Amino acid sequence: MRRNPLSVLSVRVLTALAVAGGLLALVVTAPAPGGVSPPPSSSRVRLQAAVEAMVQEGTPGVVARVEDGRGGWGARAGVGDLATGRARGTGEKFRIASVSKPFTAVVLLMLQARGRLSLQDSLERWLPKVVRAKGYRPRHIRLRHLLNHTSGIFDYNSDPAFRARYAGAAFEGNRFRTWSPRQLVDIALAHRPLFQPEQSSRPGRPGRWAYSDTNYVLAGMVIEKAAGTTYKDALERYVIKPLGLRGTSVPGTSPGLPAPHARHYSTLSGQGPQATVREVTEFNPSVAFSAGELISTAADVNTFMTRLLAGELLPPAQQRQLLAAVPVDGDRQHGGPHDLYGLGLRRFHLARHCWVWGHGGLLPGSATRAVVSARGERALTVNSNGDWGAQHLEDAAVRTQFCHR
Repeated sequence: MRRNPLSVLSVRVLTALAVAGGLLALVVTAPAPGGVSPPPSSSRVRLQAAVEAMVQEGTPGVVARVEDGRGGWGARAGVGDLATGRARGTGEKFRIASVSKPFTAVVLLMLQARGRLSLQDSLERWLPKVVRAKGYRPRHIRLRHLLNHTSGIFDYNSDPAFRARYAGAAFEGNRFRTWSPRQLVDIALAHRPLFQPEQSSRPGRPGRWAYSDTNYVLAGMVIEKAAGTTYKDALERYVIKPLGLRGTSVPGTSPGLPAPHARHYSTLSGQGPQATVREVTEFNPSVAFSAGELISTAADVNTFMTRLLAGELLPPAQQRQLLAAVPVDGDRQHGGPHDLYGLGLRRFHLARHCWVWGHGGLLPGSATRAVVSARGERALTVNSNGDWGAQHLEDAAVRTQFCHR
């Protein structure tokens, strides 16, 4: 479910934001135990201006949090509830959507480190007879191909009939529907593969690349087979509990968001100045499964990202595999500097000599970007409780913390 930028929103939304204009505020969290220096004033000012620009463009509310050597601090703007004008809070829980993908990739890498599987294993070995459709060769698809999106498997979210179920008024009839992982995969398999993965492809000699949520649904199914437990239990055992991520959860089929949280709003693929904005806070996240169902907080996501890039979660061999990235096709075709994709992590090229690792995520009503420096010294997570904002404004917020140093 991709973002649909809108330059003008409905009168109802703009009126609510005008009422909440006085709620734009900078938030600095309490220092870490032992005392820390406050963040540089210029850094705080730039981030605050960036999140305010996102709200002024039409997003209901934005929260952002930075973790660095001085501790944690953040910014916020706009509202968490259009009806009441309640401000957003930096400690809120929200759907992180595809920012779940690094979590999923890390669990597979941990299972490999424990000898439970190899990323060179074929998909057919772990999920026999699952990927059986015209044009697909599951014995040639490796688990690594799933994690770096070089499998060529069609993205079920690109199926027109599936997308129509969550567009506009149709959303109400499907918001609480439960999908099994196999059902999502079968939607993808009704389409021919985008390409065949090169058996000899490896970092430095990549084949083609195409982002597909189906890859990560299949990865979650492999986790359940290899770990002998549910995806939820595996995430909790290998990542959530060891890191003490108390604000992070795997909701499964539960449609609610744990408190505290903002209300989530979406145009549900509607575009233009008359697009209807709907409240979509509650819906069944099985539609995303291991490709994007997690709920978390900005602080928890930053903790995960910093510990991961600092090399504290994975053994050296798996860390090297995590960061062995291939070119992102869409950027490569346009020439010049381009993004790269490792195993569940994207290397974003932000500006000349400025890049970060991370991931973006989008589900109805929630847009998240989580980024981290190469060695985990600094992390930023930004969340909007509306899914129609302009991408360049989110990029600008990220640049305030990584391209002015």
